Amino acid sequence: MNGFFALSAWMLPTFFVGTVLWAALRRVPVYETFVAGAKDGFETAVRIIPHLVGMMVAIRVFRDSGALEWITGLVAQWISGIFPAEVLPMLFLRPISGTGSLTYMIDVLRTHGGDSWPGRLASTIQGSTDTTLYVITVYFGSVGIRKVRYALKVGLLSDLVSAAASAVAVWVVFGPPG
Repeated sequence: MNGFFALSAWMLPTFFVGTVLWAALRRVPVYETFVAGAKDGFETAVRIIPHLVGMMVAIRVFRDSGALEWITGLVAQWISGIFPAEVLPMLFLRPISGTGSLTYMIDVLRTHGGDSWPGRLASTIQGSTDTTLYVITVYFGSVGIRKVRYALKVGLLSDLVSAAASAVAVWVVFGPPG
């Protein structure tokens, strides 16, 4: 085993043991604190389950109803020169679901390859945009925030800007599509 991998294999256990020792030296009741944190984490998980179920149902309805294909077809006529048709579903799914957009990215990579323009664009979009609606649902829902209007607008705008910047970056670094 070379030195780098040996170091990386020991980083997490060292951090964990170091944290426990540091807390014990500061006379923090380590086990009790851990149990209290685990209890709070479990309560938070239970509190966000309805939000997660609602989000999963909405994603499934969005895809199975044909709405995703309809929106993709509608938008494709205007932006097909920038975003290939294979990548368009990612633009709409990425703010909703990381896993859903990852599925489309994998399809693009299998069909066109990782070194193709659509593959590079799909990978860049996947890495530079966020799951805005999922984040708002889970994080805002877990703390009981109901008014999300500015966070939603800014989040979706940042996704749009990130997708456009991805296209520009891939264009500049690897050249135009084709």
